Amino acid sequence: MTKQTMKLFLVIHTQRVFFLWLLLLGLAGILLAIAVLTNGCALTTDPPGSVDSTTSRDIPFYGYKIVNIHPHDRNAFTQGLTFENGFLYEGTGLRGHSTLRRVELETGNILKTRQLAEQLFGEGITIYKNQIIQLTWQSNTGFVYDKESFELLQKFNYSTEGWGITYDGKHLIMSDGTSTLYYLDPETFSEIGRITVSDDNGPVSRLNELEYVQGEIYANVWLTDYIVRISPVTGHVIGWVNLKGILSSEDRDEVIDVLNGIAYDAQNDRLFITGKLWPKVFEIILTPPHQ
Repeated sequence: MTKQTMKLFLVIHTQRVFFLWLLLLGLAGILLAIAVLTNGCALTTDPPGSVDSTTSRDIPFYGYKIVNIHPHDRNAFTQGLTFENGFLYEGTGLRGHSTLRRVELETGNILKTRQLAEQLFGEGITIYKNQIIQLTWQSNTGFVYDKESFELLQKFNYSTEGWGITYDGKHLIMSDGTSTLYYLDPETFSEIGRITVSDDNGPVSRLNELEYVQGEIYANVWLTDYIVRISPVTGHVIGWVNLKGILSSEDRDEVIDVLNGIAYDAQNDRLFITGKLWPKVFEIILTPPHQ
């Protein structure tokens, strides 16, 4: 083999090794992306963190019983849900598809809607007096609307991401996807306090949609089938609600996303739950905790 042939062979060999390395690197990237998508964004049916009925003996785990089922828009990426005077109010997400809605509970008919700007990702909503307050995810901006007309009355800002929001009769309570809940003045939107949500095993994060129910804060825990019941004073977890299996396998045949959306009818003591892109809203009662 001549020196020239040897040099050509080494060049070709080096190029082949280089392209093989690039191919392997690309495949590794694809496998990593699949792992992130399937493990990071898929619904898990396990309790959040290390919490389960054997390690948290002092915290009750409640079941559920379905009382009524109502239709829900399969295109609604539910980020916020609340109930007042016979109507559901719903905030939906995804950029270009975010809305505020008034919905007839029994039929699922959308009676009124307001579209958010294309660049905004709508999040949680709550009612304060004659106003609806809606958060956005990463825009650090919230909106105040007239409850009847949906006319925009005011904008406000916050420093964190916006996830869920509720009203306890005195304060707005906001989540940002961590274990922290922020207490805001409902007139000025200034922060007046915060609590860290924790159980016997430490902080409980991924707190999402919120609802104030009979002196407790109920929160969806993102990517799980669980609602956590929280003391609004201490932040300590006082109960878990296990909603495994509430959506049938038939309803899961089409594209759905995670459990998200809690609404409470205080006048009639009714609790409603749904999820992102779910076809149904469930009225449920909680069953006694298992021992």
